[in-house]
Amino acid sequence: MSQKTVLITGTTSGIGEATAHLFAENNYRIILNGRRNDRLEKQAKELEAKYNCSTYLMHADVRDNDAVIAFFNQLPENWQNIDVLVNNAGLAAGLEGIEDGDIDNWNRMIDTNVKGLLYVTKAMIPLLKKTKGHIVNIGSIAGKEVYPNGNVYCGTKHMVDALNKAMRRELAEAGIKVSSVNPGAVETEFSIVRLDGDEEKAKNVYEGFENLMAQDIADAIWYVVSRPRHVNINELIIMPTAQPAAGTVIKNKGL
Repeated sequence: MSQKTVLITGTTSGIGEATAHLFAENNYRIILNGRRNDRLEKQAKELEAKYNCSTYLMHADVRDNDAVIAFFNQLPENWQNIDVLVNNAGLAAGLEGIEDGDIDNWNRMIDTNVKGLLYVTKAMIPLLKKTKGHIVNIGSIAGKEVYPNGNVYCGTKHMVDALNKAMRRELAEAGIKVSSVNPGAVETEFSIVRLDGDEEKAKNVYEGFENLMAQDIADAIWYVVSRPRHVNINELIIMPTAQPAAGTVIKNKGL
C-alpha cells in the first residue's frame, strides 16, 4: 500500500508539533508548515531521525495568499498526492474588551485563523479531490461558546465552525471528508502569544487544574483521520475535566 501524506499548518510548536510526530509514527509523509524556518528544519531532522519518515517544508505564512499559492505551484509532483490537511495554524492575541481592543491584534487573529485557513484550504482542494482526502480543522470551544474579553478570537473560531460545516456540505460529492476538533484549555505556547510573551502570566493560566496537553489533541486528530472510509467524525469537543465551559475552570479540586 502506498504511503499517505499529510500537510499540517503551524507545526513548529504545540498541537501541530505533536500531530506531526503522531502521523510520522504512523508511517505518513509529512509536509511541515511554519513561519520559522530554523524550527522547521530542526523539526524535519528530528522526525526523519526518529521515525525514518519523509518530510517536505512549507516555509510560508498562511496569512500571505501569494506565498501559499507559490508553494503549491512549485510543489514537486511526487508530493502532490496529499491525503490529509490539518488546518492547525491559529492564535489568540490580547484579552481586552472591544472598546479597548487592539486593531492590530484583531487583524492578526482574523488573518491567521480565518483567512489563512481559507487560503490553504482553497489551494488544497484540487489535490484532495484526486485522493478523496480529509480536511481536519482545528477549532476551539471558543467557536461554540463566547467568554468575556474573548470577543474577536471567539468570533474567528465561530467562523471556523461555520466554514467546517460549509466545507462538509460543499465537498461531500467529491468524496472529501471534513471534520473539526475543538479543544478547551490546552497548555501550549497559546497563552504566551496571547499575553504578548509574558511567560509568568501564561503559566498562571494553567495553575490549579489539570489542563489538556497537545498530545491529547493530536490523539483526537489521529482518531478522526484513522476511521474507516465510510465514517466521518463531523466534530469533536474536548475539554479538561476541570473546565465545564469556556471561561470557567474549577481550580484546586483535584480534577
